[in-house]
Amino acid sequence: MLGVGAVMAQQDIAVQQDNLMRGQAKNLYGVILKTVKGEIPYNQAAIDDAVAQLEASVGKIATVFTPNPKQNVVNATYGASQKIWQNKADFDSKIPPVAKAIADVKGKIKDVDSLKAAYTAINDKCTDCHETYRVKLK
Repeated sequence: MLGVGAVMAQQDIAVQQDNLMRGQAKNLYGVILKTVKGEIPYNQAAIDDAVAQLEASVGKIATVFTPNPKQNVVNATYGASQKIWQNKADFDSKIPPVAKAIADVKGKIKDVDSLKAAYTAINDKCTDCHETYRVKLK
C-alpha cells in the first residue's frame, strides 16, 4: 500500500505543476492572445487581471517545480522534462526574465497595439524556457 501512496503523492505534485502552467496559459493565451487576434473584444479590466494573475503565478514556478514527481499528469498534452531537475539552476534562471517582461508591461497596456507588444515580450520569455523544459506528450 505504501507504493500506491507514493505514486498518488507524485501524481499530486505533477497535477500542481500542471495546474500552475494551465493557469498561466489561460491568462496568456485564453485572454491576451485571443484579444490580440480579435477573437474576443478588448477589455481593459480582463487584460489587467490576466497580467496580474501572470505576475502572481510566475513567482511560484521555482517552488512548485522544486519536487520532481518523476511522472506526468495522466492524459496531459504537455509535461515537465526531467531536464528541469537535472539542471534546476538553469531552469530557475529562466524565471526572472519572464517576471521582468510582465513587470515591464504592467500598467502600460492601453489598447490592442500595446497588448500585442506585451504579448510578444512575455511569450518570448516563456518560450525560452519551454523550448528546453517542456515536453509534448501527445
